[in-house]
Amino acid sequence: MVSLLERIGFTLPIIQAPMAGTSTPAMAAAVTNAGALGSIGVGAVNAAGARAMIETLRGLTSGPFNVNVFCHQPATADESRERVWLDALKQIFQRFNAAPPPALTEIYTSFVADTAMLELFLETRPAVVSFHFGLPPHETIARLKSAGIVLLSSATTLDEAAQAVAAGVDAVIALGYEAGGHRGVFDPAAPDSQMGVFALTRLLVSRLAVPVIAAGGIMDGAGIAAALDLGAVAAQLGTAFIACPESSADSYHRAALFGPGAGHTEMTRVISGRPARCLPNKITALKDAELKDLPAPDYPIAYDAGKALAQAAKAMGEGGYGAQWAGQGAPLARAMPAAELIATLKDELAAALARR
Repeated sequence: MVSLLERIGFTLPIIQAPMAGTSTPAMAAAVTNAGALGSIGVGAVNAAGARAMIETLRGLTSGPFNVNVFCHQPATADESRERVWLDALKQIFQRFNAAPPPALTEIYTSFVADTAMLELFLETRPAVVSFHFGLPPHETIARLKSAGIVLLSSATTLDEAAQAVAAGVDAVIALGYEAGGHRGVFDPAAPDSQMGVFALTRLLVSRLAVPVIAAGGIMDGAGIAAALDLGAVAAQLGTAFIACPESSADSYHRAALFGPGAGHTEMTRVISGRPARCLPNKITALKDAELKDLPAPDYPIAYDAGKALAQAAKAMGEGGYGAQWAGQGAPLARAMPAAELIATLKDELAAALARR
């Protein structure tokens, strides 16, 4: 029986997470060329932007790669809630000689409604397409599968995983609460069980008929080995790659990753409107100050304000208002080229397996 790794065409049980805004074609190519599976995230760009990324990536590798999309429900605008949010941020913008946007918009189109992105995938046929925040319509999944594309979906609970399997995905990513970046819950208004990666991985392995990939807080070969011991076919690492030179993380993000806040990552909605795990900084502190007790606008409408504030602050030399995503394994981060990191992870994994 052909394994998932063999079907996709990579050899190491390591997947570089598709961190939108941080992962780049250069990073994904380096990871794939080193024997693992590289990824890019296109949830924050349109089809034209995604095409450019895929073409650049294909110019750097002949191997397989993963393209990740956001499948959130389209936002519901609420002018009064958005106005209160902007008014609360006004004084902060003024500190940087700027004004908040006059109104907030839905800055990203969800893949559930993005026919141009779907047609791009059917044309370019990346080896893997992965879903975050939920699932696209059944017709979309059927068309992607008919094109020979392997489909992955993140899941934070058994119920979400079961939905993904029923929809026809080829493997499920067990996304633990430790993971950096946006929490992949299908319904952000529902209670979050906050399952850790290893409990969730073992649960999904024991209940699902498809392969499971472990993700969340895994930073080294020992962590990968632990995931494999629980039955996962691979581990997905994101925070481990932030400090690579191929990453598009700015100098402020990199400095924060190696600062005292690395051991105190927190989940917050104030940046984008959806819960996301990041390094503590000046924008996360707003949840206890200017934005305390205020309901955030829907994702990604709130992100329009967050990005504008980060840009205004950076223009004045203040980098503490950026979305500095990171998982709970952040203190274990290492700065090295992506290919070197993959080689290190391979050696660490071999050593961990040899100690069994």
